[in-house]
Amino acid sequence: MTALRAEFIDSIEAVSPVQWNQLSGVDNPFIRYEFLHALETTGCVAEATGWRPQHILIRDAQDALVGAAPCYLKTHSYGEYVFDWAWADAYHRHDLEYYPKLLTAIPFTPSVGPRLLVSANAERERVSLAISHAMGERMHQTGASSWHLLFPDEATRKSLSEDKSLLLRHGTQFHWLNEGYASFDDFLQALVSRKRKNIRKERQAVLSQGIAFKVIEGPDVGESELEAFYDFYQLTYLKRGQRPYLSYTFFQRLIAAMPEQVFLILAQREQRYVAGSLFLKNQSTLFGRYWGCTEEFNHLHFETCYYQGIDYCIAHKLLRFDAGAQGEHKLLRGFRPTPTYSLHRIEHPAFRQAIANFLDEEREGVSEYVRDANAHLPFKQAE
Repeated sequence: MTALRAEFIDSIEAVSPVQWNQLSGVDNPFIRYEFLHALETTGCVAEATGWRPQHILIRDAQDALVGAAPCYLKTHSYGEYVFDWAWADAYHRHDLEYYPKLLTAIPFTPSVGPRLLVSANAERERVSLAISHAMGERMHQTGASSWHLLFPDEATRKSLSEDKSLLLRHGTQFHWLNEGYASFDDFLQALVSRKRKNIRKERQAVLSQGIAFKVIEGPDVGESELEAFYDFYQLTYLKRGQRPYLSYTFFQRLIAAMPEQVFLILAQREQRYVAGSLFLKNQSTLFGRYWGCTEEFNHLHFETCYYQGIDYCIAHKLLRFDAGAQGEHKLLRGFRPTPTYSLHRIEHPAFRQAIANFLDEEREGVSEYVRDANAHLPFKQAE
């Protein structure tokens, strides 16, 4: 059996786009070279922002690239959506350093997808375990307290199932599933009467305020539309006293690099844009990610971010709508509880045990939450 060699790089530019995308494919927009490259070249992801790239490459004896994974040395836990602030606080209270930590994830993107990329000609489990082993060594080299792998797809999780050093954490999101609906009204017919009427009332309320919607596919997004969207996006953060994670230049480069997987939905009233949302997509899934508005209108958020997205899925025969993190409000609008996972290697023995105990208790809570959520789905079969 040929030996595998791990190499860490401090920029995605240290590997060619062709080589990376041969491993990742281009169906999932977030793991593509172009997406990760845009984050780095616009400074959204950099050592100065607490995201120091530490991507791993795995090569075989012939120096062929057979594996890779995005990775960052983090000095905080912002932009991750799997919350470990309490863990960091516990370390601090015991005079221990939680940061830096190693993180394999897509920055600012709580979306399930491939995380450990393996060549079609290589053995997935062997390469995945080589990545995991190399991460353990990198923890010691960098002084990291831990390694965290967020929102892995099933293939990634299965490839690491034999690695007993990793703790499994359970989570939940809400996704809409297209059951072959011919129209939005066809979807509504699957709901109980009260919920169906409520959604119709919300959509009508938006129309009665004089608001119309414009869908602009990536190749057709002009500077004025992008500027309008970015103003909305910034306001979402500024209203909470925060700076936005992503820059205007990032969105420019994203649309220029992969226009076929990006589009805008802008809300217009009295010949001016008042809200907008940017979506990404692949062959089967719609990803709703970034939104904002200049004024508050009744039910405008639900319409712009959810109902317009459902319309798009039905019209384009997409099977799933992943509308991001959080969301009991999505439940009543037909989004189903969907399991998510993360994997964690904790170096400190006592904290590893404490966190393992916490995750056991949390898992029971998540299971109960999902059972309760399923009982409140608005579909007729839930009556």
